[in-house]
Amino acid sequence: MIHAYREIYLNNARSVLGDAFDYAINTCRIPGEVFVQLFVASMVSRRMENGEASLLSGKSGVEIAVEVVFETTGKCLEAEPKEHMERSAEYWIGWAVAYYQWYSARRYSDIFKVLTFDDLKKMYYTLHEADITKFVDITEERVREHFKDTNLKRIRTAYGCTQAELAKQSGVSLRSVQMYEQRRKDINKASAETLYGMAKVLGCTIEDLIEK
Repeated sequence: MIHAYREIYLNNARSVLGDAFDYAINTCRIPGEVFVQLFVASMVSRRMENGEASLLSGKSGVEIAVEVVFETTGKCLEAEPKEHMERSAEYWIGWAVAYYQWYSARRYSDIFKVLTFDDLKKMYYTLHEADITKFVDITEERVREHFKDTNLKRIRTAYGCTQAELAKQSGVSLRSVQMYEQRRKDINKASAETLYGMAKVLGCTIEDLIEK
């Protein structure tokens, strides 16, 4: 499975985004949906998607929230951070979404097109004590329903490889790559040689390309 960046930065990404959401929404009183819009419009979200070490390891969640708001609105957040005995729903939203972004290598803007802040708030009450894989499974299903991408297209796009490049490097015809991605040919019925060739190029396993 291809992830967005190296796993060593994942825990930092989750805690940083969780703290950013908590601070912006609960301390600075920015409406959740508004902060989501500011976050996805900012360069901060792009840098987090790429696992930029200076951002994930060098800044706190409060600093991230301040940077997001200043970049997108020109306003400075000056509210003093508050101590919380327990993690808030807003913290969980940032924490969980950061994990799914790393897991899926999707853009934050695409994730928030599928799940609004209110959707995520509702999910918190049933999922915040569950294993994160439960959140991933539900989110993955909803994202696939929305975008209708095949695993092949999603992984190829995340890898930064064009259809033509994949075809040339894997030995699979360009037409076949296109038809697999359009579901006009069933990738589950492709030969082992075909699947192996594409998986090798994309740095994933054959199982990652199979449609469940």
